[in-house]
Amino acid sequence: MTIWYEDAIDVDVINERSRGSAVEHLGIVITGATDDSLLGSMTVDQRTVQPFGVVHGGASVLFAETLASWAATYTLDQSRQYAVGLEINANHVRPGLPGLLHGVATPINLGRTTQVWDIRITNEAGKLVCVSRCTMAVLDVPDPSQGPVD
Repeated sequence: MTIWYEDAIDVDVINERSRGSAVEHLGIVITGATDDSLLGSMTVDQRTVQPFGVVHGGASVLFAETLASWAATYTLDQSRQYAVGLEINANHVRPGLPGLLHGVATPINLGRTTQVWDIRITNEAGKLVCVSRCTMAVLDVPDPSQGPVD
């Protein structure tokens, strides 16, 4: 059984919606989905390294939150609800060297008002580089007749 609100996730739509954002700037691409996880990749290059030549921890966190955010979004009826990041943590267990990192976001809990996601980022050899947990708040789409939202 799938966790997704719609039958299929169109990664081309997600990647198009990410154009012009930090996601595109850092070379993050959503690459696929299974019945219960969202997959992506991020290139470790001059955009994502720190001065010592390995992936910057902040880039790994942005990658993790991107996967969790898109995954949470696609579990919802987007005409009625949306998800925003509430909290994220990350443990950097191995340096990410130049090349490609792969990420997998899998739900820990899909609640009515919050979701918790586990994100594992691995290197090209499949070794764990970063493990992250991201909590998403599920909000109702505001009624435009009620005026601006604070």
